Amino acid sequence: MSAMRVNILQHTPEEGPGAIRIWAHDRGHKVFVYHPAQHGKLPTVDETDLLVVLGGPISPNDSAPWIAAERELMRQMMAAHKPIFGACFGAQQIAKLMGAKVSPAPAKEVGWAPVRRLTTVIPGIPKSLTVLHWHQDRFDLPAGAIRLFESDQIDNQGLLVNGNVIGLQFHLEVMEDNVYTMVVNDGDYVRGSVLNQTAQDVADFPIPAENFLVMARLLDFISRRV
Repeated sequence: MSAMRVNILQHTPEEGPGAIRIWAHDRGHKVFVYHPAQHGKLPTVDETDLLVVLGGPISPNDSAPWIAAERELMRQMMAAHKPIFGACFGAQQIAKLMGAKVSPAPAKEVGWAPVRRLTTVIPGIPKSLTVLHWHQDRFDLPAGAIRLFESDQIDNQGLLVNGNVIGLQFHLEVMEDNVYTMVVNDGDYVRGSVLNQTAQDVADFPIPAENFLVMARLLDFISRRV
């Protein structure tokens, strides 16, 4: 794999790239982090080898101009057959771009809980992973997408499109410091979650070592043709 320019779209200070940045640096890639919600700037498709769209306290259904502009960039990336990884809001952006509905989930899902693998199309993924959930919306599965994961609360926890676009409703990218940052800045969000965990419970949970390996495996999978 040749060195890539990895462009990351970060929407809120407390939800950073975590393991994605480590993966990129381990493979000699260059990382550029954009903050479209704050500065209104996005990369072009020509200067992007891999696009990462992170989470945030917004919805693809919101009317901020940068949200639609972000989806247009994603549309251009898919038309150019370039890889995209979306986490939480990023996964919802992928689904909405493809014409699927994004709407409130039956229950708010915030905290650590398992997801189950539904396909072996990506090799080397365990049957179950314990991951961080931080959302109260969900997406329908777009036509032509492969459903990757499910949880007890949400049927569509991950999708794969065209072999090089992955969206995960959960946060596989978080490292220990990312979780601490989320909790100290947005810990009140855990209230009302069906998972019944406190902010301290979330902060104290030991992140499974396999999560980093799976995050790397997914990114390797979608970028293998670059």
